[in-house]
Amino acid sequence: MAKESMKAREVKRAKTVAKYAAKRKALKEAGDWEGLQKLPKNASPIRMHNRCKLTGRPKGYMRQFGINRVTFREMANKGLIPGVRKASW
Repeated sequence: MAKESMKAREVKRAKTVAKYAAKRKALKEAGDWEGLQKLPKNASPIRMHNRCKLTGRPKGYMRQFGINRVTFREMANKGLIPGVRKASW
């Protein structure tokens, strides 16, 4: 399980990216690179990192479900994810 501070940091980054999205777009279209550099570093969407919504784990993230592979497997085995079941052949 990730530290609460790491989860909070990602939430804060997401808010910053959303706040400056329009301004970044306008500066990029105008070609104002100096103005773009004056924005906060965390305003760039590149700095965001996908994390599991339940545990906060940064690796093994599955975009379709928004959770990591370990949590996905546990939930699938318990039948908590609709339409997903363990493969057998």
